[in-house]
Amino acid sequence: MAEPEINIRTVNVTRYVTPLREGGSLPAIVEADDDFLYVMKFRGAGQGAKALIAELISGEIARALGLRVPEIVFSNLHEAFSRMEPDEEIQDLLRESVGLNLALHFLSGAITFDALVTTINATLASRIVWLDCLITNVDRTPRNTNMLMWHRDLWLIDHGASLYFHHSWDHWEQQAKRPFTAVKDHVLLPFASELDEVDAHFRAILTPERIQSIVALVPDEWLMDESTTMSPQERRQVYAQFLETRVAASELFVKEAQNARKTLI
Repeated sequence: MAEPEINIRTVNVTRYVTPLREGGSLPAIVEADDDFLYVMKFRGAGQGAKALIAELISGEIARALGLRVPEIVFSNLHEAFSRMEPDEEIQDLLRESVGLNLALHFLSGAITFDALVTTINATLASRIVWLDCLITNVDRTPRNTNMLMWHRDLWLIDHGASLYFHHSWDHWEQQAKRPFTAVKDHVLLPFASELDEVDAHFRAILTPERIQSIVALVPDEWLMDESTTMSPQERRQVYAQFLETRVAASELFVKEAQNARKTLI
């Protein structure tokens, strides 16, 4: 069976609404030419395009696995925005981010997930823990859950800190086969009692073809910098091979998560 085609829309930013100063990368709420509001992640922020790549790949993997993620779009930023911004820090950020960026649909009225307030069932908790072990997402802790409750459903946001192997590209093959030790701090780990069942289900979904189709979404211009001599296509292949290797060796991170969970319950 052919994998379903993934389409990422492209919007043009028409209004910079307000910065979101909770994050170190200074994302912002913007309005686009489709009249929707988005949380925009800027290419000119601290981690550069790599945070956008991690957000795109991880978010679309989560969506493929049936988890709720706000719609991800490419967002074009015109150079005029930096000239209109009075705040110098934001002005510099906008100037460095002219061109193609990333944005997620703004979930108006959503509230931050709190495990003490909202109970999550074991299946959903296990699915999210498995996802974060796969993508090496260190940013789903009780202090910073990066999950929202919106219309009584749980939504996943902010995956820019995942796939951290790409900050050095060193020994990525070995990193792909390592357990995810940071899972011990995962906010949903105490509830993730169905990891074996989720593992079998998710391994069947994340075929090499599906992973390749998600990685193919990354624009060439985000894959070009001076940190390596690889071409954009060669880098895409590294992302795909990293993820395919982790899926194939998922018993390593599942066992790590199960052992970490035993120390908590």
